[in-house]
Formats: sequence, structure tokens, C-alpha cells
Amino acid sequence: MQSSDSPLPSVAFLGLGQLGTPMATNLLAAGFPLTVHNRTRKAEEPLAAAGAARACSPADAAATAEILCLCLTDGAAVEDVLFGPQGAAAALPAGGLVIDFSTIDPSQAQACHDRLRPLGLDLVDAPVTGGTEGAKAGTLSVLVGGAEASVHRAMPLLQTVGKTVTHFGPIGAGQQVKAVNQVLVAGSYAAVAEAMALGQRLGLPMEMVRQALCGGAAGSWALEHRAATMLRGDYPLGFKLSLHRKDLTIALAAARAVGLSLPLSERVSHLEEELIAAGHGDDDVSCLMRWFQA
Repeated sequence: MQSSDSPLPSVAFLGLGQLGTPMATNLLAAGFPLTVHNRTRKAEEPLAAAGAARACSPADAAATAEILCLCLTDGAAVEDVLFGPQGAAAALPAGGLVIDFSTIDPSQAQACHDRLRPLGLDLVDAPVTGGTEGAKAGTLSVLVGGAEASVHRAMPLLQTVGKTVTHFGPIGAGQQVKAVNQVLVAGSYAAVAEAMALGQRLGLPMEMVRQALCGGAAGSWALEHRAATMLRGDYPLGFKLSLHRKDLTIALAAARAVGLSLPLSERVSHLEEELIAAGHGDDDVSCLMRWFQA
């Protein structure tokens, strides 16, 4: 950790979505000098009102930053923000560090790292899990890949946005662990949806059932935090279904690359595809319950 009498590094934060906004808010509250930029500029306004500087492009945001944070929807967005027109990579001063909180393919994380190194920049991949609740509370689990020295440098910032920060190995390792996480999310949410649907069809007192099962072997985060809203047909946004489907596609590709079949995840991916086609892509992933109520 950085000593209390050392100045905090200047940070540029790009990507102010459901996760990025509360993460950036926590960094600002912790005293990090913060500049923000988002493609939809209106998203910058609450942070600017709280004291953050605004930048009109990724390059402008990066120009005076020591650490550049990305929290973007997919790999294409990461490539564009770093290396596209007005990209941040060319503007970030040499010696700068990029922390990518986005979920992208592990090989793409490595490719970005390889493009940054000749510019005198380093990259840490740090996808997160914990949803919007965890982002707001600063209790995310941060899954980290990168060089030891770079991770050490990033740690004060990572510990501001996350309660649990784990360094798994070199670049791409964090993304690999995130793929494992998204397989677990797929199975747990789908299983809770199936179980709640079965209980409803049997005419059981489902809130009593839910409370009873939370304390047993079937207990899980999804059962505790999402089953009650599933039963009400309410899907408060923690993580968009469309984004989980994107992440699950990455996980399935990683499995195929090592010769592993994931039949449960394949099936959940198909269910998600059907729900997205029906217009539910922006709903919380717990809207898997809708499939059983169609």
C-alpha cells in the first residue's frame, strides 16, 4: 500500500457505465485526482459535480494521467479507446500504467499489452465481479493478471474499488479467472430460475421455500439475492444479460481452445440468446426466470 503521506497518482477513468460510474466515484472519494471521459458525455456530469475533471476524448483524459483505467463493454471498445482515433495509448505519458477492468478475451489482453510496451506503458488486466451492488459499496472481487511490479503499483487503486484483490499470474490470467466466474454465474442463476419455476408450478409457499433453502446445501449468492425478485418478476439491474452472454461466449471459446465441452453453459447461452432476441438484453441476468414463464 502507498504510504499515507505520499500523493495519490492521477487517474483517468474511461467508461462510466453501471460498474464504471460507482468505481470512479469511489476513487474520487478516496482522494485520487480524477479525470473522466465517456462516449455518452452526459454520464460524466455527476462525477464532475463531485469534483472530477472532464475530458473531451480518451487522449485528452490520458494526457496528464499516471494511471489509466478502462471499464468498457467489450474488446472492440478497449481496442478503440486505446488505439483508435484520439486513442489514449499515444497520449498517456511514458511510464504510465493501464488497468483494464473490462472483461475481454485473454489473448486480446495479451495483445494490448504487447502494443503498449513499445510506448513505455504497462497493462494490468483486472476484470471484476460483484455487480453494481459491489461496485457501489467498493466490495468487488478483482481478478488480476500482470507483472508483479505493475500489480503492486496498482494495488492502492484496486483496493479502493474492491474488497478482495487476487493476483493470479501474468497478463490474461485475470481474464481467464473471469471466464471461470461467468460459467459459475450462468449455472447458478439458471439453476435458481429453474428451482423457483418448479416451486411455483407445485404451488409451494415460495418465500418460505427460499428462506429455508438459503441455509442449506443449495444456498448461493444467486438464491439469497435474486430468487425473491425472480419470484416477483422484478429484475433490478446488477449485470446486464447481454453483457453476461458476451462474457459467456468468451468462456466457451476458452473451453473449446483446451478441448473441453461445457454443455450446461452452452445451454444457458442459448437461453440467453432467446431472451435477448425477445428484447431483454438490458435486463439483469436474473431475467433467465422469464424463460420459464413464457
